[in-house]
Amino acid sequence: MNGYGGGSYGLSEPIGLRERAREYALLPLRIFLGVTFVYAGLDKLTDSGFLSATGPGSIGEMMRGVRDSSAIPALVDLALKSPEGFGYAIAIGELLVGLGTLVGLWARLAALGGALISLSLWLTVSWQATPYYYGNDLPYLMAWLPLVLAGAAVFSADALLASRRRRSM
Repeated sequence: MNGYGGGSYGLSEPIGLRERAREYALLPLRIFLGVTFVYAGLDKLTDSGFLSATGPGSIGEMMRGVRDSSAIPALVDLALKSPEGFGYAIAIGELLVGLGTLVGLWARLAALGGALISLSLWLTVSWQATPYYYGNDLPYLMAWLPLVLAGAAVFSADALLASRRRRSM
């Protein structure tokens, strides 16, 4: 970055502190969500107990435990048809979403994936939390939305690719 802006600032005026802060505002959120989802995915993939249909701490037992209190029991029933497959899908989804968010590759798509994972977990696993703010999946869903809207403007593969496209025109 050269420290100079385009648009209404012109090419010769330096970017001010407010504009620079606005440009980097979503970076801490991106790092937090990316690291958290990579960790969550790896944690699930390395926990053989979680990736089981039965037993303490298993995805199957967890889904059976929340089935009657979830907002969409049919979604839980679908997961219970193959708890191990659902566990792997969630874990791999979290890992890919986290990596895509950290690297900033297809950042809006990664954020949409994160929002959908958080939404599905909110409607199933943490739906019964009372009051609602005790469940952590709803705040995660809300945290993904700015990234769905804005993408990854700085320190991202998306920004690098966009810059290369602009130079080649």
